[in-house]
Amino acid sequence: QAHLVESGGGLVQPGGSLRLSCAASGSIFNMDHMNWYRQAPVKERELVATITSGGSTNYADSVKGRFTISRDNAKNTVTLQMNSLKPEDTAIYYCNAEHGVISLWGQGTQVTVSS
Repeated sequence: QAHLVESGGGLVQPGGSLRLSCAASGSIFNMDHMNWYRQAPVKERELVATITSGGSTNYADSVKGRFTISRDNAKNTVTLQMNSLKPEDTAIYYCNAEHGVISLWGQGTQVTVSS
C-alpha cells in the first residue's frame, strides 16, 4: 500500500507561486483519483483539485485558472502548481489518493500567503 508525503509548502507573498509535490512510496498508477485538499483554521477540509487516472482534471471554483494539478505515474508523483496566490489560499494542503474504498492521506504541508 502506498504512503503519501507532501512537500513544497511555505510562506509566499500575495501574487506569488508555490509548487506542491506529493510523492507516493508505492505505485499510484492504478489510483482512480489523486486529489489535493486544503484545510484552513476553523474551516472544513475542502477539495481543491482532482486528477483521474486518465488525466482528467477538476478544480474548485476558487482556484480555477490559478492552480494546475498534474500526475506522473512513472515517478509516482502528483504536483499542484499554485499561481497568483491569495491570502485566502492559506491552509494546510493534503494529498489524497482514492481507489474504490481505499483512501490514503499524506501528513499535509503548510501554505501561508502573507505580506
